[in-house]
Order: sequence, then C-alpha cells, then structure tokens
Amino acid sequence: MKKSLFIFLFGLISSFSVLAQETVVKGSVKDAVTDEAIPDVTIAIEGTELKEQTDGFGQFVFKSAVPFGEQMLKISKSGFLPKRYPIVVNEGQTLNIQDMTLEVDKGSQSDLFTITLSDDELNDDTGGSDNISGLLSSSKDVFQRTAAFEFSSSFFRVRGLDSDNGTVLINGIEMNKFDTGRPQWSNWGGLNDVVRNQEFTSGLKPSTYNFGGVLGSTNIITRASSYREGGRITYSSSNRSYTNRLMASYASGLMEDGWAYTIMAGRRWGNEGYQDATLYDSNSFFASVEKKINEKHSINFTSIYAPNRRGKSSANTQEVYDLKGIKYNEYWGYLDGEKKNSRIKEVEEPILMLNHFWDISDKTSLNTNIGYQFGKIGNSRLDYPGGANPSPAYYQDLPSYALGDPDGPDYGAAYVAEQNFINNGQIDWDRIFDANLTNNISGNYAAYSLYEDRTDDKQWTFNSILTSEINENIILNASLNYKKLKSENFAEIIDLLGSTNGVLNVDSFSNSPFDENNPDAVAFEGDKFRYNYNLFANELAGYAQAQFKYSKVDFYLAASVSKTDYQREGLYKNGNQSISVDGVLINNSYGKGDKIEFTGYGGKAGLTYKLTGKHLFDVNAGYITQAPSIRNTFTNSRESHDYIGVINGKKSNDISITEEKISSLDLSYIFRSSIVNAKLTGFYTKIEDANEVSFFFTQGSSTGFIQEVLAGVDKQHIGAELGLEAQVTPTIKLKGAASVGQYTYANDPSLYITSTSDDFVGQDEQGNQTNLSGTQLRTANLKDYKVAGGPQRAYSVGFEYRDPDFWWFGATANFFTNTYIDVSPLARSEEFYLDADGIPYNDYNEDIARDLLKQEKFDDYMVVNLVGGKSWKVGDKYVGFFASVGNLLDKKYKTGGFEQGRTADYRALKEDVGSPKRTFGSKYWYGRGTNYFVNVYLRF
Repeated sequence: MKKSLFIFLFGLISSFSVLAQETVVKGSVKDAVTDEAIPDVTIAIEGTELKEQTDGFGQFVFKSAVPFGEQMLKISKSGFLPKRYPIVVNEGQTLNIQDMTLEVDKGSQSDLFTITLSDDELNDDTGGSDNISGLLSSSKDVFQRTAAFEFSSSFFRVRGLDSDNGTVLINGIEMNKFDTGRPQWSNWGGLNDVVRNQEFTSGLKPSTYNFGGVLGSTNIITRASSYREGGRITYSSSNRSYTNRLMASYASGLMEDGWAYTIMAGRRWGNEGYQDATLYDSNSFFASVEKKINEKHSINFTSIYAPNRRGKSSANTQEVYDLKGIKYNEYWGYLDGEKKNSRIKEVEEPILMLNHFWDISDKTSLNTNIGYQFGKIGNSRLDYPGGANPSPAYYQDLPSYALGDPDGPDYGAAYVAEQNFINNGQIDWDRIFDANLTNNISGNYAAYSLYEDRTDDKQWTFNSILTSEINENIILNASLNYKKLKSENFAEIIDLLGSTNGVLNVDSFSNSPFDENNPDAVAFEGDKFRYNYNLFANELAGYAQAQFKYSKVDFYLAASVSKTDYQREGLYKNGNQSISVDGVLINNSYGKGDKIEFTGYGGKAGLTYKLTGKHLFDVNAGYITQAPSIRNTFTNSRESHDYIGVINGKKSNDISITEEKISSLDLSYIFRSSIVNAKLTGFYTKIEDANEVSFFFTQGSSTGFIQEVLAGVDKQHIGAELGLEAQVTPTIKLKGAASVGQYTYANDPSLYITSTSDDFVGQDEQGNQTNLSGTQLRTANLKDYKVAGGPQRAYSVGFEYRDPDFWWFGATANFFTNTYIDVSPLARSEEFYLDADGIPYNDYNEDIARDLLKQEKFDDYMVVNLVGGKSWKVGDKYVGFFASVGNLLDKKYKTGGFEQGRTADYRALKEDVGSPKRTFGSKYWYGRGTNYFVNVYLRF
C-alpha cells in the first residue's frame, strides 16, 4: 500500500513538474500616453503563422507552441503605430512581457506625404519623380519612404529606373499606359482620402495581383467596405503646384443590409504655382458602392472622375535663368491684363470598374474585374506657319546670338536684346493677334494659331486573380489579364487668335499637304489638322506564383507570359510620305500598317533567411522580356507606319525591333529590434535592346526638324541602398537613408534619323525621288556615359519628435551628388565629325572634341526640409493641422537637363562653346526655392 501511494505521489509531482516546465509567452499592451489597456491588438511572431489578440484587459497569451530562441514580436492595431519587440524564448520557461506600449497614429505623416506628392511632383512631365512618389507612398520601408518623401523634389529615381519598371493597379486592374508604360497619376489626383489604402510590393518581391516589374507594384484598394466609417473635410494651401485645395469624403462602412458606400469630392486651384503662370484647375469625384450578396460573394462598383488642367513651365538655358531667375517660364504672356499660358495640359479620363469577390472557401478566393477608361489628354501649343517664332526666348532674340556674330561680337545689339528680354521676355499676344488681323485684311491664312495635340483613348481591361492557401506554408497566386486599346491621335485648332481665314493644312517645312486626300483643306476652330491616325493595342498576359513560408526560410517562384500587338491606322495621306518608285507613287502613311507583335516572358525567385528574429537576409533575382511602349516602337507615328527597323516602309537588314530584356538581382541584410530598424541592399539591373525616340531641330551639317532613333540600347544600373531609423527615446526618432549608384549606358547603340525637311529628300541609285532620312545607320558612342535622371547619389539624415500631447515636429537634411546632363546621341556619332560631303573635317582635333563631348556634371547641393503638426480630440471628432517647409535655406540647384541637338557637329559646337556666351547651351530644370504646404482637417 505504501509503495502504491509513493508511486502515485511521485507521478503527481512529476506531472506538476512537467506543467511547471511548460513554455509560455504572455503579456499585455497599453496606450503609451493614457496608460490604458488596449483590446484587440494583434500580437504576431514574425516568421511564423502564430498570432493572438489582446482581451478586454489588454492581456494575451500564446496557446500554441512558440519556437525557442530569439524571436521578434510584432504588435499592431488599426489607428496605432505598429511596433516590434525582440524576445528570447527558453524551453520550459514563462516569458511575461507586461505593459508593452502603442502610440496613436495621428495620421500626420500619411496625410502630409500623400497630399504633397500625389498633387504635386506626380504631375510633372519630366517623369523623374512619379516613379517613386506614387509607388512608394504606401511603403513601410525606411529607405523607400525617404526616397518618396525627401528625394522626390530632386527628381531622384530609385535605382535610376523610370516608373515604367513598376506597376500600378486599382482593385487589381493595371493602370500603366500602353503609350509610355507609365501610370497617369493625375487620373486620380486630389482623391487622397480614398486612394491611401494601398498594398505595396517592393522590387521583385511577390505580389498577390500580378507579376510586377523590377520596381515592384502598388495596388490601390477602393472597395467600399474597406473604408473606416466616418467623414473628413480638408483644406490646404501651398505655393508649389496650386494655391488652394478643398476635399470632403464620407464612408458608410459595411451596413447591416450588406451595403457599403464611399464618396468623395475635391477641388484644387490656383493662378500659378512656384513657376510663373503655371495655372492649376482640377476637380475630383469618387464613388464606390459595394453589395455583400452573401458570405461568399460581393460586388463592388467604383467610378473615378478627376479632370484637371495645368500650365506647363519651360526648360531654359543658363543664359535665360541668369537674366530672369529660376521661376521664369517662356510659355506665357499678358493678354487683356492677365497671364495667358500657351502650353496647357488637360487630362480628362474617367475610370469605371466592376469587381467581383468570391470566397470559394476559407483558403481560396477569386477576384474578377472589368474596367473601362476613356477620355482625352490634350497638350496645347502655338503654331506659326506664317509668322516668326513667338517664343520670347528664341535664340535669335537673346544677347548670346549677337555676341556670337560671325563678324565679331555685336555688344550694342546684345545690350538691346538683353534689356528687351529683361523688361519684356514673355509671349507678345497682342503682336500675334495683330498679325492675324492684318492677314484677314489681305485675305491670307492665319499666321498664328493655338492648337492641341490630342490623344483620345478607349481601353477595356478584364482580369481574374486567384489566391489559394494550400496549407499554412504554401500560397499560390495566379491571374489572367486582357487589355484592349483604341487610341485616336490628332491635332485640333482650339483658338485662331483673331483670324477669320483659318489655317492651311500644309507642312510649312516641306510645303507638302498633311493630307493628300484633301490637299487644299483649311482648318478652323474645332477642326482636326496636321495629323490624324488611330493606334490599336492588345495584350493578353498571365502569371503564376508560389510562396513558401517556414520558420527559418521564406521563398517564392513566379513566372509570366504575355502577347502584345500594336497597329497604326492612318486617316491622313501625309504628303511627306509619298515617294515615287519606278514611276509609281506610294504612300507610307494612309490606311493600316503592319501589325507588330511581341511575346514576353518573365521569371523571378527570391529567398528570405531568418537567422534570428533580429537578423534576416534577403535575395531576389529575375529576368523579364517585355514589349516596348508604343512611344518607343513607332519612329514617327504622326506621319507614317514606320517603326524601329522599318524605314520608309522597308525593313532594314541591320536592325529590327524586339522585346526589351531586363535582368535584375538584389541582396539585402535586415536588422530589426525594438529600437533600431535597418536595411542594407545591393542591387544590379541590366536593360538590353531598349529603344528611344526623340524629336528636335538641328543645324549642323544637316539641318531641319528630325526624329532621332536609338535602337538596341543597353543600360547598367548598379548600387546600394541603406535605410536606418532608431527610436532613441519614446518621443525621439532618428532616421537616415542613402543611395549610392552608378547608372551608365552599357553599349554603343544604333542610331538613325528621319526628317520631313528638304535637306533629307533626294534621289536613290535608280534616280527615284526618295526620303534620304534613315538611310544612313550610325553608331552612337554612348558606352560608359551616365544615364540622366536625377542624382545618382542621395543621402538623408533627420529626426522626428512626437510629444505625448499630440504634436510632432521633424527635420531632414538631404544631400545630392552625381547628377548629369542628358547627352545628345547624335553628337556622339560620326555625324559629329563628318562634313556634308561625308568626309571628315580637315580641322578636326580629337583632344578638343573630347572636351566638347564631356558629359556635364551638376553641382552637389543640400536641401533642408521641415515638417510638423498637431491634432486635437473634440468630443468624438478629431481636428488636425500640419505644415511643411521645403528647401528651407532657399538653395538653387539643377535637377536635370539636356543638351540641345542643334549643334550636333564639331564645327558648330566648337564655335558655340567658343563664343562669349553660348547660343545653343544645354537646357535645364531647376528645383524650387523655399516653398510651403499647410493643411487643416476635421475628421468625424
């Protein structure tokens, strides 16, 4: 009996001992300011599927076994700033983490950054900032946030890449344009409150919605039920792009009957931004309605309408900036006492989409979408077929022209030109109207008119996206996508500027009719002229992806395939494209041209190794082939069917169009603790077989308006990125970021030019009339020249102070170096040293030529930015205020520029550089001086 009792007691004690040795992780979370417990906080152990939530007392305990060793806890709740806590789990021990804290997310930074970026830099035609501001505004990565919020005003490009290397979607529907490959962010501009719900995927990392590009993808979610119930009214004032902004939004949340809706309206306006006469006029409307049919099915309809008009600003030579300052804009002049800008960009492209969400099971969902976008993009400009160039900064009207007189500097004429430009220096609208009125009396056609380059698109998109969780470790994603575009392209008269006789539809350079089917046509206001054609595009694409997640290693594999075709249909029979061959007149402009087809493939893979909860290593690699954009496919779609490798309707034996090829690799080390978060990344990207088409005037050994075609361009982008932030005290955070890159041309691509000028019209070997443009294939010696596109090196250091009384303040100092001019490829070809007869110049000096062709590097500069805000709770409502000051020290700096192609040969460039002041110097963009943004809002 005693023996049995002893055995029983021993077993009981052993059981208690085993229970005592059970591994337990528990704790609590409270508000950092009020010290009150926070319920419903998600507690997750990173690198695992383990999650728990706090109860009504802010307490939590993990019921499942927690892996031993160093781990990282992530605590998060909507409306609070997430935090990470490092822990060490020992076998058989209880880890009790009491009183972890969360701070209320007052929304200050998110509101400020979204407003200033999407309304401002994203509208810039230079395209230097849209690739980061939009794509990264939703990112939590330290470096990417810094790139978006601090570097964008300097037209910095992440990894030196343009935004066509990233994908933007709304509810899974791709918004990148066929024409440029880039998204048109102004299509949803001014709708900040309803487009801030974004899922961002960095670089090649896997996305739920599509294969993406080497810059990642952003999906903007506008599902009505995803918005928090409540409303918001916002007023803003700025001197950047607009003067005033007013927004109002309201979301119902998901109601008991299964319906949800979100609506928003906004307006942004101003007579001018930082640059002179850059008017801004924009209205924005949004509506999203969702019906939850049952537990498995839901349908959402979204409509977006954001028409906007804005005045453009000009790039200028340094001579012009020296005389008129960095706010100068040559595109405007006074008319009836008001500033009238001749270059207005107008975008009006509504978006309609219907989304079906089907939860097939707890593990599998199918999202099917159909979208339709239509409308117009117009860019106005002055036409002067019967008058002098109306540009106030026309080179013959500047002092440099008189100083470069072949007979010696004419200082008197230079002084007169200087004073005229300083005192006037804007478009003389009165002179333009007088010229047209005079022509009315004499019966002549208009000497001047204001017209618009129009693109009217109609695009349908259909896709279906499948997501399936095979088990707790494996997730599969797949999608099928189809896009169909019809793009109408034409020029339209919008103002005859006092003329009653209209504009003769004839090319003033070649005297050929723009439409031989109607050679004597006269255009009046509202009429099409100059060019008129349609572009058709179709794309069918699909991708599949598998993600694997385990305690120590996460990895993924993805593949994509696409079929793309383009076709041009000419509605005008352009006289410049009519050529006599063996006595037969052919035209390469009218009717439908060849259908150009591309097949793209993509593959990528990546791995994350979690050494511990603090130390992670990440690697991603990918190879993508893709169709070039329409803009870089056709050499001059306004006039002919020609595309890369097809010249004057004939295929070249030397070059042909092909898919662009992109190889990319990045390696990262990530450190995460409760105090410090850091990420160091090295990257390499190679772009091959790209094309670039540009248009400009030249007056070297060949003169006229030409189209410059670069084919088979290779580029190499290599560098490193660092992001670092440290929460040194509960209220003070230090942050820093750096990007060190080298972006260069990796080969010497092929180059040829096309033109409608008389200089390029002659006879072939059989004596037939022919357009000689494009018949001479050149090599552009670009290898090792730097790729232009903002600074290649950028650094940022700053701090942020958040007070428990709900006010905050931050400052950053940003340093930029290695910014280069965009070089002229034509000047790096044999065109530079050959005379008109094809024989090299007898006075050509290689040492002088090397100095003339040295790529200009801009001065380094520093920009200091300040930002701060305060919020108050008034009853159940919130009132907030914040402001930012950009470029506090009013630093003047060049953000970019390009060499003029007018002097693309040795003698012309040598003479221009050797004159007292360059006539055809490079044209530059300057960043803004000191600028501000102020915002107040009411949330209810």
